[in-house]
Amino acid sequence: MEAANRRLTLVRNQLAASDGTLTVTDNRTGKSYQLEVRDNSIKAAELFKIKHEGVGVRSYDPGYLNTINCTSRISFIDGDKGILEYRGIPIEVLAERSTFLEVAFLLIFGELPSARQLRKWEDKVLKHTFVHVDIMKMNQFFRYDAHPMGQLVSTLAALSTFHPEANPALAGQEVYRNKKLRNKQIYRILGTMPTLAAVSFRHRIGRDPNKPATNMGYVENFLYMLDRLNETNYRSHPKLVRALEVLFILHAEHELNCSTAAIRHLASSSVDVYTSIAGAAAALYGPRHGGANEAVLRMLEGIGKKENIPQFIEDVKNRKAKLMGFG
Repeated sequence: MEAANRRLTLVRNQLAASDGTLTVTDNRTGKSYQLEVRDNSIKAAELFKIKHEGVGVRSYDPGYLNTINCTSRISFIDGDKGILEYRGIPIEVLAERSTFLEVAFLLIFGELPSARQLRKWEDKVLKHTFVHVDIMKMNQFFRYDAHPMGQLVSTLAALSTFHPEANPALAGQEVYRNKKLRNKQIYRILGTMPTLAAVSFRHRIGRDPNKPATNMGYVENFLYMLDRLNETNYRSHPKLVRALEVLFILHAEHELNCSTAAIRHLASSSVDVYTSIAGAAAALYGPRHGGANEAVLRMLEGIGKKENIPQFIEDVKNRKAKLMGFG
């Protein structure tokens, strides 16, 4: 938490030097306006002071190309310098020394857990890896070739019908202000997400789902549910488990990306958290967001072999092909 505050203070000090006012002259009327500048930005509502024939000026920014709508205390990214920090802690440190659930605790609550807190946190999350049998039945009715992400989005949305006590439309507007109830949904979502993802994958490959293992950690259990066939003592290779753990850590938080913006927009209507998460997952499904990972694999399959790379690069330059996964 102290590291995050230091980072935030540093950024604020850097931006404070650019605080002041901005003078805007409307050439249509000849009037000048003073707009306050804070953190090197102006509030869009300030532009409405500039009026012509009684109508205020509005900003137009499709795609959030030059718009700030929140200040993150959760992560800091500087892509040009290769910096990614969670709560002020460099991602390299977390990737080397932490587990995904430990990092999840850090992101949600603002500081790394103590040993006792971590044990309690892991226990609560892992107790929620099992999903209602009706969700499992529902998953069986997807087409045999249904994309796993399409299945995941649908089952996430369906979860909202299983937890009416967490739905503001049914339980009242105070749901999100109830800390105990809010934390319960955190445990549920973190716990059930790997199970739903594994069930979706297994359906796609035509195999029955594996029940969550009760003697494994978060990431190893996910691999177990994905890969176990009929072995009685199946365990994933520790190097594969650690590699996926690091991948989970690296993808845990990336500031205000497309899916984060989507869930903030949805939650602002006070819809339940499961419907909001489903909407965020739907945004993640797109090939211009999380789906880019799949698009990269399809691109590599299309290239085929090393000898084809120069021609592929030329096709990209001539706009005959797209280079996926590079922003």
